[in-house]
Amino acid sequence: MLVPNGGMASRDIGMWTRQYKNRQTGRLIVPAVSALFLAYFGFHAYHGEFGIYSKYRFEARKIGLEAQLDKVRTERIEIERRVQLLHDGTLEKDMLDEQARRALNLSHADEITIMRD
Repeated sequence: MLVPNGGMASRDIGMWTRQYKNRQTGRLIVPAVSALFLAYFGFHAYHGEFGIYSKYRFEARKIGLEAQLDKVRTERIEIERRVQLLHDGTLEKDMLDEQARRALNLSHADEITIMRD
């Protein structure tokens, strides 16, 4: 029903509107998610399998393995030298005597035996 001044009648209530509280948390969602995203990938960039910290672990392991390789090479050179002494034509009696005593576990009564292993 219309009233003479162009307004609505007192019994027509009109549209209902919802009133929302103005919250400031909506503006913090994107920065918070971005910060979590950067923190996650930053952590794994440093501590991950191929991260910065793993580079230092690989370098330390490399140094240890190179030291072990040098030790094995030195042992190999020594073994090759000893094998060379056992070849025909260059057979040394001291080397043969040492190997025989070691294999048979024998020595003379007046000898002092020092075992190195």
